[in-house]
Amino acid sequence: MSHNSSQKAQRHPENRGVLILGAGYVSLPAVEYLAKGKNIEVTVASQLQSELDNLQKLNVNTTLIDVQRNYEELEKLISQQDIVVSLLPYVFHPDVAKLCIKFKKNMVTASYISPAMRELDAAAKEAGVTIVNEVGVDPGIDHMLAMECFDKIKNAGGKISSFESWCGGLPALENSNTPLRYKFSWYPKGVLMNCLSGAKYLKDNCVVEIPGNGGLLDAVQDLDFMAGFDFEGFPNGDSTMYIDEYNIQSAKSVIRGTVRYRGFSHIMQGIMQLGLLNPDQVANLHPNGPTTTWKGYMCELFDKSPDLYEDSLKDLVFEKVGRSERRLKAIEDLGLLDEVPIDKKGSPIDTLSNYLSKKLAFAPGEKDMIMMHHNVGVTWPDKSQEKRVINFVCYGEENGYSAMAKTVGLTTAIATKMVLDGEIQRRGVLAPLTMDIYQPILSRLRSEGLLAEEEIKSS
Repeated sequence: MSHNSSQKAQRHPENRGVLILGAGYVSLPAVEYLAKGKNIEVTVASQLQSELDNLQKLNVNTTLIDVQRNYEELEKLISQQDIVVSLLPYVFHPDVAKLCIKFKKNMVTASYISPAMRELDAAAKEAGVTIVNEVGVDPGIDHMLAMECFDKIKNAGGKISSFESWCGGLPALENSNTPLRYKFSWYPKGVLMNCLSGAKYLKDNCVVEIPGNGGLLDAVQDLDFMAGFDFEGFPNGDSTMYIDEYNIQSAKSVIRGTVRYRGFSHIMQGIMQLGLLNPDQVANLHPNGPTTTWKGYMCELFDKSPDLYEDSLKDLVFEKVGRSERRLKAIEDLGLLDEVPIDKKGSPIDTLSNYLSKKLAFAPGEKDMIMMHHNVGVTWPDKSQEKRVINFVCYGEENGYSAMAKTVGLTTAIATKMVLDGEIQRRGVLAPLTMDIYQPILSRLRSEGLLAEEEIKSS
């Protein structure tokens, strides 16, 4: 393993330095794409040696660092590079961005622009620094395909009358036979937390607000945009902010939502009714507390002794989850009533996340899928109406890159190379919503085999 700081002195003067923070599974395609680039020297930093070991076959430098604990080393690493790609959890981006601004280094992330990142826009502009965000799949490819479509329509004199967008990372159909109809390709807490969020969207010029803590799962609807799939969906976050972001003020309905296989929301409601999505610390899940099993924990939830008969426990759970046989069966099938010791993580949601990350992980050879669907309503000057339907579907490769890794990793890498090559001239905190950014990225994704299909339907 070559350590970055010893490599710095040897970097060829014509080579440009790329620092990738995080070597998790979406990093691999990004590292591979950038390492092939001309005059590019890639350094990958991670706190897990096992992740760095996966990069051994690639011609890159690696360095072991815990960015939370080792700020000075992170500062030194950033100061030595030309551009920084943060594939860390989004909460770390603002701190990395502040260092990039301090040392006048450009930066790329695949995450949503958080309020803390947006606040750095003026400082980034002043330092002459470009910080490109939202260049993953969702957010990322979804924005770019939408903006490409909107711009084409507007340039031809049309108006956007509605925008509906659905996206989800799912197991491929043949690997979806789990109690949740879902598998986790990374730490599941985000997926579980999302079920607790509220949402907001525009329908027929009225703003619809969905309360958090369960309201989202009640707002689920069947999706039939691909007849062969059994999909459902629920709104994702605040869709109304995209009316201005996308500059589609003429739209009367705007919704962005999450795709799942049908049944996911019904089962998640049962899990929620049992209190397993509670984010608060609870005494009986304290990591240093006495050993307990899932059955024991469930018995405690109902104030019963842990040797309660299995059928009696099932009756209690059945009542608690709204007398739904499907929910009870799924909870049984997930092993949540078994005499299996719990790896306790403090709160119910953290404990369940950790458990499901193993229980519902992809097995070797199993494939995931990215499913994205845009439905754009158009009104032309002669008052005629049409729908433009864009479908983007990507499957993981058997024993190769997952669809999620490929779509996030390649998009991030392409954007990074564009910044390095001076193709993105604007400064500040950016998202890929303008033609100068989205067009080259989509074109290069197409040449990597990642392309959408568009269909025009007159209505």
